[in-house]
Amino acid sequence: GHPSQDVVHEINDFGLVGMVHPEFGAGYDLWVGGALSTNPMLAKRLGAFVKPEEAADVWLGVTSIFRDYGYRRMRTKARLKFLMADWGPEKFRQILEDEYLGYKLADGPAAPKPTTPGDHIGVHEQKDGKFFIGATPLAGRLSGAQLVKLADTLEARGSYRLRTTPHQKLVVLDVPKDNVEPLVAELDALGLSARPSVFRRGTIACTGIEYCKLAIVETKVTAATAVADLERRLADLAESGQLPHALSLHINGCPNSCARIQTADIGLKGMMLPTPDGDPSPGFQVHLGGGLASSTREEAGLGRTVRGLKVYVHDLPDYVERVVRTFVAQRAEGQTFAEWAHAADEEALQ
Repeated sequence: GHPSQDVVHEINDFGLVGMVHPEFGAGYDLWVGGALSTNPMLAKRLGAFVKPEEAADVWLGVTSIFRDYGYRRMRTKARLKFLMADWGPEKFRQILEDEYLGYKLADGPAAPKPTTPGDHIGVHEQKDGKFFIGATPLAGRLSGAQLVKLADTLEARGSYRLRTTPHQKLVVLDVPKDNVEPLVAELDALGLSARPSVFRRGTIACTGIEYCKLAIVETKVTAATAVADLERRLADLAESGQLPHALSLHINGCPNSCARIQTADIGLKGMMLPTPDGDPSPGFQVHLGGGLASSTREEAGLGRTVRGLKVYVHDLPDYVERVVRTFVAQRAEGQTFAEWAHAADEEALQ
């Protein structure tokens, strides 16, 4: 529903993107068939406008299509994205309307390009005159003790509503104006930054080997260590205003992409890498230049891989510093990191 398109609809099986139709008013743009993992695919627009009163029927229809036509007996293809890849959006829409809805959906334009970041970081005024605050933990990790202290802190400042986001962020709602700055300071003391560095804001990590049986490498400590190192190493670019305002670093412990490595500026897929002494060492395959629709990007796209481009965990800060400095030195005016990464020679990305 938010114009920032903050629910990452392009990588979900079913997505309704809030928009205003020129004839029918407020409603949704329908997207179907996105998912990442080891065979990433972006969702497809069906070109259909969904009125609010039609949303439940459409949701039921899409899920029923997967039930009836999806490849559910094949473990490696038991996702809606594979059916969409075979059918295409035109056939999918036709089946939805003819066999499940019993009526035609109105045609509709695409939702406008987002004008604000979808992570909601910072201080923002609500329609009722109160404020909401978007804050980021470090690499998406919060302890139980932090959450208890957070609840007490929010209640003391007059806020009783909290939201989590797909970007591993927190959004605190209904903050009175006079309590905004004191609360920002108190959140920071809890390890939740409403005014984070580029790297703290843009870094997310999956659970990793610490708690996930599918993970190959550790992620959370690796991410936290990288953020601290990069803030120090690239302080000169930040102070001079040369560092990009947004740069995403997504760290995943296995190929399944819970941390959405294919849609990050710098995405890292966990794996064990060979070493000269023969003992494998934790590391990552590197993906570069991915992203979802945002205020700096017209539409979603998957990152590129470069043959042989892998990095050991202990070399990660070195690699990110090197590629960011190369980007700053080579970029054209107004060029984003993702645009540069797709256009750059492989040598520049090493």
